Formats: sequence, C-alpha cells, structure tokens
Amino acid sequence: MRLIDEQGTQVGIVGVREAIQMAEERGFDLVEVAPNAVPPVCRLLDYGKFRYEQSKKEREARKNQKQAELKQIRLMPKTDDHDISVKANQAKRFLVQGDKVKFNVRFRGREMAHPEIGRKMLEAIAEQLREIAVVEQRPLMEGRVLSLLLAPTPKVLKAAQQAQKARQSQAKASGAGHHDEPEAAEVLEPDDVELDDEDFDDEDEEDDEADLAEDGAASDPQK
Repeated sequence: MRLIDEQGTQVGIVGVREAIQMAEERGFDLVEVAPNAVPPVCRLLDYGKFRYEQSKKEREARKNQKQAELKQIRLMPKTDDHDISVKANQAKRFLVQGDKVKFNVRFRGREMAHPEIGRKMLEAIAEQLREIAVVEQRPLMEGRVLSLLLAPTPKVLKAAQQAQKARQSQAKASGAGHHDEPEAAEVLEPDDVELDDEDFDDEDEEDDEADLAEDGAASDPQK
C-alpha cells in the first residue's frame, strides 16, 4: 500500500504489517482512503475525529442548502383576470425564493360540468410564469380540485440557494444570527388559504340544495 502519515506526508510503499505497527506506535488508526488506487492508499489518522469533522461539514452543507417548500394558491372558476394576475405575481415571489407552487382550482355544484374553464386558467398561469418555472405536474383533476404544480427552473433555484447562502454568511459575519427578531408571518388573502374538504362540505351541500331547488322550480309551472 501507499502510506501517508498523520502530517500528510507520503511515507511511500510499505507492507500491511509495517503500516499497522507504525499506526500503533504513533497512536493513530490506519484508514484506507483510496481503495481503488494501485496500490491502495492508506493514511494514519484519528478516525473518530475524522468522522466528526466529516459529519460537521455535511451538516453545514445541508444547512446552507435551500429547502424547497410547497406553497399552495387557491382559485375558483369564477376568479377574474385581475385576481389571477395578482396570484400569479404571488407565485412568482415564491418561485424566485426556490419554492414550488401548487395552484388549486376548486369546483362547486354545477361548476363541475365545465372543467375546461379551470384548465384554461391554469394553462394561462403556466404560460405567464414560463420564464422562471417549469411544469412539474400538468393540470390534474383530483376529486373537485384541478391542480397545477410548478417548480422553479434550475437557474432560478441555483440563484435562490446562492442568495440564501450569502445571507447566512453575512449574518454569521456580523453576529446577527443571535439577535435576529423572528420574521413576521405573511398575511395571506382568504382565497390563498388552502382548506380541507370538510371545510367546504356545508357550503357545497347548500349549493347542491339550491341547485336542486332551482331545477324543481323550473320543472313545476305552478311555482
């Protein structure tokens, strides 16, 4: 094997027994660092300390890496063009931060008969954001919800990660990390809050009952 000592100096080609004896005499571990080399390369080092430093570097790398979140924006088939533009701009802010965005068009009652309205709406949004986002999931109907999933382009994601790393480095250098006040929570409009199915059950039932009442009145001339 090719042996490197604890100082990083190449000792040369030595036998296994000689390398083990040298490690024991100096109080270090004999660790194979390049098994595929010819001959294999081994080093004398404190393996426990080595693993600790490696783990520390890995944790630091994960810490500096932007963790993408999934942001959800809710729409209705009757959402007007102005509101759609507002929500597209909101999605743009999320995307440039490195987050994914899921648009959900919720259908109620008779709206279910016209899914093409929601599909056209989502396709227009995807086209509007195509310079910074890629379609990760095309419009897909899930129950009463038509969903579109967008993700930042590789270029946008890389820029978001670099920006976050720069902010962390600046905060660390200034020591502000220990005194930062928590950021205020972003206040979303009511339409931007994603609700569970049960939150809509009562409203949907009322819509369905109203639809049935209208149908009954239309079929009964006396009414």
